Parts: sequence; structure tokens; C-alpha cells
Amino acid sequence: MRTFSLDTLSRRDMMCRTAQQAFGLTVLPGLASLAAAAEAKPSKKPAPAKNLIYIRLSGAMSHIDTFDPKPGKDVMGETKAISTSLPGVQFGEFLPKLAAMANQLAIIRSMNTSTADHDQASYLLQTSYRKIASIAHPGLGSWAQKIYGDSHKSLPSTVQIGGGVGPGYLGSRFAPVPIGNPDDGLQNTKSPAYLTNENFDKRMELSKSFDAAFRELASHNSQVKGYDDLYNNAITLLRSEDLKVFDLKLESDKAKQAYGTSRVGRGALLARRLVQNGVRCVEVNFGGFDHHTELWDRLPPMAAQLDQALSALLADLKETGLLSHTVVAVSAEFGRGPHINQRSGRDHHPAAFSSLLAGAGIKTGQVYGKSDEEAFHIDADGVEPNDLNATIARCLGIDTQMEIFSPSGRPFRIGNGSKGIEKLLS
Repeated sequence: MRTFSLDTLSRRDMMCRTAQQAFGLTVLPGLASLAAAAEAKPSKKPAPAKNLIYIRLSGAMSHIDTFDPKPGKDVMGETKAISTSLPGVQFGEFLPKLAAMANQLAIIRSMNTSTADHDQASYLLQTSYRKIASIAHPGLGSWAQKIYGDSHKSLPSTVQIGGGVGPGYLGSRFAPVPIGNPDDGLQNTKSPAYLTNENFDKRMELSKSFDAAFRELASHNSQVKGYDDLYNNAITLLRSEDLKVFDLKLESDKAKQAYGTSRVGRGALLARRLVQNGVRCVEVNFGGFDHHTELWDRLPPMAAQLDQALSALLADLKETGLLSHTVVAVSAEFGRGPHINQRSGRDHHPAAFSSLLAGAGIKTGQVYGKSDEEAFHIDADGVEPNDLNATIARCLGIDTQMEIFSPSGRPFRIGNGSKGIEKLLS
């Protein structure tokens, strides 16, 4: 999988990377204006949730050792199961805090996907569509921004902590803002001493004068307009007092201790801070779960970090009242196989895995779906990534049957045809 470090982006790179993500669709000059996007409107029904926090467990965390243990079966290896606050429901021993909060969760044990390739499965999880060369699809945050507009006058509508998909065919206007290390916040936001706002504005005007002829030719090109909007939004943010929202040093020691010092802990704390101040959607990418080897040395500390971070996030959201209008989702891109390989690890397994939902719009205190006795296949109520996304979309008040058109005129739906899982909705 091609990656780049978000920790070392310069001020200019941050803006450029965000812009580059946006042009997921290559269009010949002038063709984009031939097919305008449909007018996107939210559902008339009030949305249960205004915000989304989505934690992705990249690399594919083992469902057998966490959310779907099989007590007494050989597939458990060295992992023991523990009781939860839901009668008859058990988690892996590495998640004691989440086990105590299981009655506040909807636990999906029947997730399955169509690919065992990390890049393809992660893309499918985020977009509801398979990754192909001819077009790039948007994630949930970009969809929500397209439908509802900006969530704040200066802050971005969507922030990605640790990476994620761009806005695809929606264009750069709807690009998420990327954050690398949550402890570092939004980096390189201060201009050098010699570059005053006045001098910066003069440079921008000079740049526009150089581009004048091109802009006249591309006056009806939505991609060019979107790039301008992106740049203007970035400038507004860089000059705003709201930048302090990205600074975790302003959080209390009590909050920092509750969430922990791990990347996912700091990411979850920043996510709470962002939604509390007007950001609609925050994605936290917690990677490193590709445990083909030494699973029982590597998984326990990572699961403990997730246990601390997610339990603290849910408790914090509840205490601050944010949980009543925030939906929280947690998922890997696929699962890990019940067979323990010769290197004491588990290999890729798309046929069965688990996800969690909580918060606004979700019917919690339940297990939905079922895997077989070895967590190999789905026994009942299978859920695919597009079903999960459609369920989240309904929590956000988005009509899952609404179509948005790409610049080439192709129609797309947020759940790729799925209407969501009714039994998961409150």
C-alpha cells in the first residue's frame, strides 16, 4: 500500500496534499462542466446524530481475540474470554473496560467483506465501493459535507487523524483536513516573520493575475472552483483563533490521563475536542493490527490502548452530553483467521469480523449477527461495509437512496444501494 507520513507535512504540503486528494477523478479540460452534480438535500426527518467519530482498526484486528471470542474452542489460542455487562456476552480478556460498557454498545458479529487485500478492503470500508482506477469515491465525512454544507465558519467539516480516503469525485471543496500525530495538532500554521498577512494577500493577488487567462477558460469547471474554495478555506483556518481547537496541550491532565498516551488515545481525545467545537466528522486511524506473527505478544498492548481510549471517549461524550448527538463507529477492514499459523499469528480473513456502534441513533445493548462456532463464517444476519456505512448515514439523517452524480454523470449512493440495518437503529 502506498503511504506517506502525515507527521512531516509542511504548511504548503498540507494544503497541497489536501488538494491532491480531491482530484481522484481525471477529467479532460472542460468535460467536468458537462454533468453537474445533483442538488444534494438532507432527509426531511430530523437526524439523531449531528457528529460522527469513526475509529478504524487498520491492519485488521482479530475479532476472535476481542469482540467475538469462542470460549472452549481451539481457535482461541492463548486468549481467554471474560464476561461483559451484557448477560451471556463475552469479550476477549484484553478489553476489560469495554466489557464493562458492553451494554452501551451495539456489537456486530456478522461483518464480512469481499477482499482480503488491505488497501482494497480499507477503501471499501470507507467508501462502500470497490477501488478502481477510473474514479475515486468519497468517504462519509465528504458525503455529509456535500449534503449539509460546512459545519463551522472556519473549522473543517471533516478531519482525518492518521490518514484516510479523500473526497473523490465530489472535488477538493469537500476534502478532509489531515492530521498526523494528534499530539502535534495542525502543524506549520504560522507564517514566517517576514510574511505578513498583507504581503501574503499581495502574493495571492499576483498568483490570481497569472492565472487569469486559465480561470476564464475554466470558469465552469467545478474542479477548479473546488480547488479555490479549498485554498480559501485553508487560509481562513490558518488565520482563525479556532486553531487552538487542534492543541491537546490545552486539555486537562485528567482528560489526558483518562485517554492515555497512545496514538489512539490522543486521537480519540482530539476527536472529542474537535466535535465539541464544531467539526462534524472525525476519523481516527489506529494501525498496526496486521498480526501474522507473534499475535499474543503484539495484540495485548494494542488492545489495551484501544480499551482505554474508546472507553474514555464514550464516558467523556456521555458526561459532556455529546453522545446524545454523536454516533461512534469502530471497525477493522476485515478479520483474522481462526487457524493459528506456524508463526503464532493469524492471517487475513474477510469472511467474518466484528464492528461496534454506539451513541446517537443506535440501539445499544445488543449483539447483532452471529458467526459460526469457529468465527470462520457468518451464521446469521450478514453485514457488509456498505450496510455499515448506510446505517451510520441514517444516524446522520442522510437519505441512503439519494443519488449524487460524478462529473462524468454516474450516479452514486452513500451505501451503494444498502438501506442500512434497521435493527441497529433506535
